[in-house]
Amino acid sequence: MRLTAPRGRMVSAGLLTLMLVAVSAGAVVAADSAVGNVTRTRLGNGFTVLVRENPYAPVLAISLQVKMGNRWETRANAGISNLLQLMLVRGTTNLTGPEIVAAADRMGGSIDATGDVDSSEISATALAKNWVQILELVADVALHPSVPQGTFDAVRDFLLRQIRNRGDKPYFVALDTLTAKIYGPNPYAWDSLGLKESLGSIDRDTLLAHYRRFYVPGGMVLAVSGRVKSPEVLAQAERLFGAMPAGSPPVAAPPKPPAPAASREGLIVPGAQAQIVMGRLAPSLTDPDYPAVKVLSSILGGGMAGRFFSDLRDKQALAYTTATQFPSRVDPSYFLALLGTAPANVAKAEAALRDQLERIQREPVSDAELSVGKEYLLGNLEMDRRTNARQAWYLAFYEIAGVGYEFLDRFMARVRQITTADVQQAAQRYLSPLAAVVVEPPAK
Repeated sequence: MRLTAPRGRMVSAGLLTLMLVAVSAGAVVAADSAVGNVTRTRLGNGFTVLVRENPYAPVLAISLQVKMGNRWETRANAGISNLLQLMLVRGTTNLTGPEIVAAADRMGGSIDATGDVDSSEISATALAKNWVQILELVADVALHPSVPQGTFDAVRDFLLRQIRNRGDKPYFVALDTLTAKIYGPNPYAWDSLGLKESLGSIDRDTLLAHYRRFYVPGGMVLAVSGRVKSPEVLAQAERLFGAMPAGSPPVAAPPKPPAPAASREGLIVPGAQAQIVMGRLAPSLTDPDYPAVKVLSSILGGGMAGRFFSDLRDKQALAYTTATQFPSRVDPSYFLALLGTAPANVAKAEAALRDQLERIQREPVSDAELSVGKEYLLGNLEMDRRTNARQAWYLAFYEIAGVGYEFLDRFMARVRQITTADVQQAAQRYLSPLAAVVVEPPAK
């Protein structure tokens, strides 16, 4: 792609007017929704554009997300999506990797790309006055990758080292062992880095074939948040992405994870602490139980007010670290309880963690705990959305996930309705049976 506007300058008013005329003439399907200050438009080729107008700061952020990630991978190509994303920002047919970074720097921003489990993202930020140029840069990265062989080899080797290093860290060994147990053949079983044996076998041609399968308009969502105007962004999106041939990505059909079953595995990994993790399958993003399990997770592991911190760490002095994890997933997620402890305390700490997970199934939480858990959950969500970058990510992710960018409003309203009975019922459904992994350092 040739950058049509000189660096540091906005596109001319005359050209922009012509673009807007082209849009109104039918090059774009009319916006199908506009809620608050967000508009959603689908281009004629299936490419989706979301724009959130935020006039309060002279900056903007872009999240271009693709239906591509672990969910579409197999053990034969695990990690290919993240590898592809890293390669996109390391060279196009117009710019080298360093030139891409320098171009974003000149616009007062940055650009990056990563692969995840349910989507992969190209993210960028810039001063609002440079919004056309940063959008052009994102389009160049997305549409014209060069994938130089030497750079490909270096990036793949870097990722293989990261995978090896992950295998030396007790927490990641515990997490990866647990998710492998929970998910079995399902691709949620591995981290987006991939698997060593799979990543090492991927070559440049395989990577480019993966790119061609997934970078199609029907599986792409562009979200822009900042000091911009929706019609102008839409005109630029049509210019940059509207000529892509229509197409849809492959349908994800991952194998089902095994039914939850109780288990315990002990491992020895050098380190200062022992890591205890327990977990099992949990609701997907669209499951009616999803909000209740989010509140449950907050009550147990929600910062210093959570039960794990106050009871296991402060009162019983059995933990250095405590937490819960319940990531948002398109397919069934997992609930995880974590405790990091001194090696000498493993037996006591493991029993105490199990007791906490059993207690919340037996006894309803108090109204005060419920209130604190809700406020912690909703407050953190509001704090996380303070920046345009996170706003753009949320817009694009929920659209890619198939629930629509309006999902958060519905979710937050449902959280406020959760009762103590809902929390207890969620605990009974999703905290038993549990798989457990205990990672300890070698005995001295």
